[in-house]
Amino acid sequence: MEKELKIPDATIERVALYLRPLENLLKEGAQVVSSEQLADLCNVNPAQVRKDLSFFGEFGVRGVGYEVSDLLREIKKILASDRVWRLGIFGLDDMGMALVQHKDFLKRGYRFVAAFDYDPEKIGKCLPTGLVIQPVSMIRELTRELRIEIGVITTSPSEAQKTADLIFQAGIMAVLNFSPIHLRKPECCLVQNVDFTLNLDHMAYQLKKHGQ
Repeated sequence: MEKELKIPDATIERVALYLRPLENLLKEGAQVVSSEQLADLCNVNPAQVRKDLSFFGEFGVRGVGYEVSDLLREIKKILASDRVWRLGIFGLDDMGMALVQHKDFLKRGYRFVAAFDYDPEKIGKCLPTGLVIQPVSMIRELTRELRIEIGVITTSPSEAQKTADLIFQAGIMAVLNFSPIHLRKPECCLVQNVDFTLNLDHMAYQLKKHGQ
């Protein structure tokens, strides 16, 4: 059996980066984009664009470029963002409230279908999106009923691991974690960490490097 090609995570991240400029080009009426143009829009090397796309097949015509609509459609297929994913959010403090109301999630095909919290004073409240905050104890029942596929954790650090355990036990296989701790997970499950302070630390280092 032929061994499956291992695609670097960095490649997947860059391919996802190509989506937004392609969407903008399509809105502007552009029909064709070159690797040089796309690279410039994404601040990468043109050769890197061509290499990234080559992992997934033959795209574009040498010397001409890529059909914008075709490349956009193919990248959405690659990233599985050509369908709607159903999300449950856990923790409705400031960050959770901001995320659940963020319009870009739905534009990208990610729909919040449930909201959970531990605070009895929040449970039962209706969010501006129409979702009603549910107790975390309802996770198993609502995961089955609403077919939740991804859990988004915005709880306090002290509650994050407990929440992740409940999410995995309910049959949800993937977690987007905004809590600044490393989560333990079963072998079969996925965790993607989002830590804004890492980006700020990198920026602070660059500022220091440039004498700021």
